Amino acid sequence: MATLDRIDRKLLAELQAEGRVTNVDLASRVGLTAPPCLRRVRALEEEGVIRGYHADLDASKLGFAITVFAMVSLRSQAEEDLKAFEDHIKTLPEVRECHMLNGEIDFILKIVSRDLQSFQEFLTSKLTPAPNVASVKTSLTIRTAKHDPGVPLES
Repeated sequence: MATLDRIDRKLLAELQAEGRVTNVDLASRVGLTAPPCLRRVRALEEEGVIRGYHADLDASKLGFAITVFAMVSLRSQAEEDLKAFEDHIKTLPEVRECHMLNGEIDFILKIVSRDLQSFQEFLTSKLTPAPNVASVKTSLTIRTAKHDPGVPLES
């Protein structure tokens, strides 16, 4: 875990809230001048604390009307079988997140799709025939009450 001081935490909180903030504005918000602010941000990037910068897109406005969570159980949990499944999932752009779990379910996937018909086609042609899949249980999202990317940061 990275050792962060109060200013680093403030920098991260500001960048997490608004990734397009200019270095000058960011420096002002955290009480630094621009050069040391930029040095700190670059150091956080080099340490891997900041992995990248992304736009938060509205899926529905881009034609992806539904979000589905799929709980996947595999026949085998041998490392090579887990890796084969993960490698397959990485080729599927509809799968936006893939998390390996502890317990009855091996993986939970967050999947976006244009509509139910295209999701059904994805499910039957790409997900259930994937390597080592024993079962898939799906739940369609009705609404999202909270979506906070990142982690909670206390300044």
